[in-house]
Amino acid sequence: MVEESSLSVKQTLREMDVSRSSFYEWYRRYKGEGYDGLTSKHKDLRQACPVFTVVSAKDRFEHPTTRTNELWQTDFTYLKVVQWGWYYLSTVMDDFSRYIIAWQLCRTMKAEEVKNTLDMAIAETGVEHVQVVQRPRLLSDNGACFISHELKKYLEVHEIRHVRTKVYHPMTQGKIERYHRSMKNLILLDNYYAPAELTARIREWVDYYNHQRYHEAIDNLTPADKYHGRDRVILKKREKVRKETMKMRRELNRTAMLEPLPNGIS
Repeated sequence: MVEESSLSVKQTLREMDVSRSSFYEWYRRYKGEGYDGLTSKHKDLRQACPVFTVVSAKDRFEHPTTRTNELWQTDFTYLKVVQWGWYYLSTVMDDFSRYIIAWQLCRTMKAEEVKNTLDMAIAETGVEHVQVVQRPRLLSDNGACFISHELKKYLEVHEIRHVRTKVYHPMTQGKIERYHRSMKNLILLDNYYAPAELTARIREWVDYYNHQRYHEAIDNLTPADKYHGRDRVILKKREKVRKETMKMRRELNRTAMLEPLPNGIS
């Protein structure tokens, strides 16, 4: 957040309510020892962390998802409201279709916020009330809210297996991170002076992204087309149009070749 902020380090830390001494101490430990450097002095906290599955970028891309609601990606990104401070956008994306299932603008990045967003995703998809062979898995990074015992208990109740990205391999969450980056590239063109104003703008963006924006990585379909299973019909129609167009072009070219040339041209 500090590195990507358009504000100075001092201003950004003030908005985050983090002292500069704490930040630079964390930064020094992270530069020297990586993620372990931030937890090495808190063995009791490390021992209390729940058991989880770790995947690297290689592990993830060798076994891509094959259906909707097989794997959900979740992450936070941050946005600023003028004179209100930082707000955090919690998002749940379907990995297979890149469809945004649920999102909410939060004041903090706590486990409770993650649970609320997941409640919305569960209600939206109805997976809680359908007999399925396998519940959706949840893919997240190693943020404090995602390694909490509170979230672990929640996921156990809902029979959702937690998959966490391997440290130093953030590419595993590339889809949702690219989504947040694309969203911010557009949304941050304006300033927002109330949380409701920012929420309304995000809602417009999500609707556009899900239902109107064609995505090259999913055969130039919209995420909604892919998520709701309309992709096969659409691609079949496109292929039919393509074949008819090619046939028409061949006939036009054949006709042009058979037509006599104008006088004086051999």
